Amino acid sequence: MSFEVNHVCPGVTHIRDAMGVCMTLIEGDNAALLVDAGYGVESVGRFIAELIGNKPARVLLTHHHHDHTLGVYTMGYLSDCEYMMLPQDAPAFHVYNGQKKRRQVLRQAQSKGLIGTDLLSEELFLAGECELPCTAVPGDIDLGGLTARIIECPGHTPGSACVLIVERKLLLTGDDWNPCTWLFFPEALGVEEYRRNVQILQAYDFTHVLCSHQLDLFPRAKFDAFVDNLTDEVLCAAKPVIIGGYEHIATRQADVAEGQILVFDWNKYKEA
Repeated sequence: MSFEVNHVCPGVTHIRDAMGVCMTLIEGDNAALLVDAGYGVESVGRFIAELIGNKPARVLLTHHHHDHTLGVYTMGYLSDCEYMMLPQDAPAFHVYNGQKKRRQVLRQAQSKGLIGTDLLSEELFLAGECELPCTAVPGDIDLGGLTARIIECPGHTPGSACVLIVERKLLLTGDDWNPCTWLFFPEALGVEEYRRNVQILQAYDFTHVLCSHQLDLFPRAKFDAFVDNLTDEVLCAAKPVIIGGYEHIATRQADVAEGQILVFDWNKYKEA
C-alpha cells in the first residue's frame, strides 16, 4: 500500500493516502481513534489494523465530504469498528458518499493509475452499503493515557468537528483550517459565522496543528496568523476566482496571511 506516514509524536500518526488526503491515528494504551478515513481507494482498515494490533478502534469523521469518509467502507479488518460524525452533517452525507460520488472518485483514481494495481479493485470500491455514521457527541474520549476532545466547529460544513489531543497539546482541524481553506460549498457557513467559530478554537490550549491536506505538523502561530487576519479589510480585498464545477458560486480568494488563502462565497458574506 502507498500510505505516507508522519509519526508526529508518541501515540499520534498522521497518514496521507494515495489520493493525497490525510487522516490521523490517535493510539492510547487501551484504544485507538482514527480521525477521518480518506478516499478509500486503499484498504484503510487493513493498514490501521497493522498499526494497532488488537486494540479496539473507532473512527471519527470530521465532516461528510467523500475524501474524508469513503475509507470507512474498508474497515472490515477492524472488528466491530464504529464510525461517528456530528449529526449536523447527516442531511448531505449521501450526496457525498453515494454511488454517483463513488463513481466520480473511481474515475479520478483510475486517471492516477490507482485502481487495479496493489490497491482496491473497482468492484470492492463500489461495494458496500452507504449507512449514516453514528452520532458523535462533543466531549472527551479516553483512549488510555491520551484524551481526544471532540469540538464542534461549524464552518467548512455545518457539522465540522475538530479534535484536541489534550496531553499532546495538538489540534486536528479537519478542513476547517488548511493553508488553503475552502468555504464555498453550498452547505458551507458564511465567512463571518465561520470566523467566530475558529476564533473560539483559539481559547484551547494547543501548541501545534495538523490539518487534512498537509502531512506536515504546523506551529500554532501559523493557525493564529490565519484567524487573526480574517478581518473585514482582508475579506473585502478578496479577488474573484473560478473554481471548476462551482462556476455558479461567487467564489473569491482572500490572501489572509503569508502562504495562506481562504476561498469563500462572496454572496454569503455580502448578505451577512
